[in-house]
Amino acid sequence: MATDYDAPRKNEEDQSEESIEELKARRHDKNSGKVDEDETEAAESFELPGADLSHEELAVEVKPKQEDEFTCMSCFLVHHRSQLADEKKMICFDCA
Repeated sequence: MATDYDAPRKNEEDQSEESIEELKARRHDKNSGKVDEDETEAAESFELPGADLSHEELAVEVKPKQEDEFTCMSCFLVHHRSQLADEKKMICFDCA
């Protein structure tokens, strides 16, 4: 950025006074604090705990646990038998 060396210079005190005046002018502006967001539209995207979801439908098909799968007793995820790290504890490789 080019500097005009012929322009009168302002000290820090003058600059701070200008910014205070600008802030005071903006304080009285009624639209300065408003946010352009529809509250009801924003609230619809939030899921509250314990909300009634009886009208919702599943988007995926839920299948029961297969014969070659197990439930990890640490993370409680269903894995294929090839991921079984400890057969006594029924723990997957990720949790072992």
